[in-house]
Amino acid sequence: MRKLIEQILKFGVVGFIAFGIDYGLLMLLSQVIGMNPVPSAAISFIVSLTFNYLASMRFVFTHRDDMSRTREFVIFLVLSAVGLGINELIMWAGVALLGISALAVTAVKVFATAVVMVWNFVSRKKWLDAGDGE
Repeated sequence: MRKLIEQILKFGVVGFIAFGIDYGLLMLLSQVIGMNPVPSAAISFIVSLTFNYLASMRFVFTHRDDMSRTREFVIFLVLSAVGLGINELIMWAGVALLGISALAVTAVKVFATAVVMVWNFVSRKKWLDAGDGE
């Protein structure tokens, strides 16, 4: 149980940093540059995903010996694509309901992030983590 709690905490730190990248880029694109928040969210999500993969597989999850790095990355991408779909669906519905003000986009993004974070941890733990490791 202790290792699981440590893993969740590490996942939280990596996720917090990835969220900073994601949110910062989303706000830059949608509020400063004036892009639509939905494609802005997709771009920021993909950029933060790159960081998230590198940090998650280095610091959070243990590489499975029975899986090549290529297969690991493909599975990570598929799971992340589902996460992106969830993110985009929530962003689309949220801005349709609440509007595109900075406050509305922020509220929707925080909610979307929470939902996707649960999906990411559970799915990555199930399909990518070797278990005890270290």
